Amino acid sequence: MLGISGLLFSLILSIVLISLNALKNYSNFEKFKLNVGKVNSGEYYRLFSSGFLHGDLQHLLFNCFTLFIFGDTVILRLGEINFVLLYFSCLVFSGWLSVYFNKNNSYYSAVGASGAVIGVVYSSILLYPGMKLAFLFFPIPMPAYFFAIGYLVYSLYGVKKLNDGIGHEAHVGGALSGLVITSLFKPNVITDSFFLLIVMISITVIGFLIIKRN
Repeated sequence: MLGISGLLFSLILSIVLISLNALKNYSNFEKFKLNVGKVNSGEYYRLFSSGFLHGDLQHLLFNCFTLFIFGDTVILRLGEINFVLLYFSCLVFSGWLSVYFNKNNSYYSAVGASGAVIGVVYSSILLYPGMKLAFLFFPIPMPAYFFAIGYLVYSLYGVKKLNDGIGHEAHVGGALSGLVITSLFKPNVITDSFFLLIVMISITVIGFLIIKRN
């Protein structure tokens, strides 16, 4: 396994195989996707199973590539067991937040590992505060904390203002749970990344108050 741990390889392979199968099998896709009405009626397993489904190949490849880039850096610091707990906690919490924000729309549905993957990204940023990130569409390296703050603001804005088919609620949930769970596993990051955590908490509180008001 060149440059990738066995755990991460197994997780990515599972996501790919299950997603591809569901794309060919409509009944499985409908049975396991996140749907507000179904979750509210007691089908809580959808908070978990929806993370192994994707709407198209582009969505699948983007999530798996991001998980491949950031996954092992988190495993290295947290260990495999804590990584598994982090990943699936972020997955379930991000799904729950999507249900909460859309509780009045029983038809709302979503799929994807994005919430869990975002949780891993934010965990990595918290564990390595000096890290810099660069993107294909913006190849100039930027401080990771700059991306973390900017993306959270964008996601909070997208929860109520954007109708673009992106699960911004899940991204917010993944980011927040990634920060909280990482802080529980590695309390030293609270002091190492104190400024980032304070800014993120402040942005989240203000964002939620604005969303609730609107």
